[in-house]
Amino acid sequence: MQLLDFEKPAVELERELEKLRAKAASQDIDLSAEISTMESKLAETRARIYENLTPWQRVQIARHTARPFMLDYVAHAFSDFCELHGDRHIGDDASMPGGFARLGDRRVVVIGHQKGRDTKENLKRNFGSAHPEGYRKALRLMKLAEKFGLPVIALIDTPGAFPGIGAEERNIAEAIAFNLKEMMLLKVPIVAVVLGEGGSGGALGIGVADRVIMLENAYYSVISPEGCAAILWKHRKHAPEAAEAMKLVAPDLKKLDLIDDVVPEPTGGAHHDHHATAAAFREVVSRHLDELEKISVSKLLDARYAKFRNFGECQSQA
Repeated sequence: MQLLDFEKPAVELERELEKLRAKAASQDIDLSAEISTMESKLAETRARIYENLTPWQRVQIARHTARPFMLDYVAHAFSDFCELHGDRHIGDDASMPGGFARLGDRRVVVIGHQKGRDTKENLKRNFGSAHPEGYRKALRLMKLAEKFGLPVIALIDTPGAFPGIGAEERNIAEAIAFNLKEMMLLKVPIVAVVLGEGGSGGALGIGVADRVIMLENAYYSVISPEGCAAILWKHRKHAPEAAEAMKLVAPDLKKLDLIDDVVPEPTGGAHHDHHATAAAFREVVSRHLDELEKISVSKLLDARYAKFRNFGECQSQA
């Protein structure tokens, strides 16, 4: 598993604990007191590390290769997933899977960005950066959801939309812009959840929603910390300072009223327990859908429009 620098103290204790357990088992020695002491120390160390995370450390966790991705949530939080393919214009985009599913007893349409964990899968999924046909497929599925009166759940996890020549030739800017307009008018509840990375227009292309939710260690921003550092400080090494200044992590965005809720992660981050994270995700998303389904369509659309119009408030100083 990928090891982050700030996790090293806890990982070293985990290794010592495993050695103690192995010694007790192989030599038939009672080391229960030592094991209990080590377990307590490990729990304290983990709590200390993860209760005081910096924004840059949260960005690193959001990018962790063992973190649950879109299809992991589909497997652990949803049931009866039926994937649909193609945008009916160019082709299919494996970096933006989607289809019909059930969340508990509720039928939904789920779409989202999918990353890969190894080179082969990352090439297939284009590192989670969708092409124009991915956004057009997502909109096609959202229109199906509207036709059948199903809520839409959008799972965001992308460093950004794909910036290649082919994507530009097929007009990725128009595809994202059209999604923004159409999602604002969609006559069914929409819940967007930032699972890990929420990068720029690539995230916004499926991010116009009645409720915008983030995982505790996800981030959501107009540019990456490295990109911001390269512009303002002229070097990517200043990414930690950029992450601090940008207010891009869930706790900061919640305080600024730019998101509606935060899904708690297990101690150590979502990559340490996919099932517990999926259970927390299911509870929070279901609760918001329960609230949204009680609202009339006209009020839902008015509230969605007002929500995004209210972004970007500033205070002037005399």
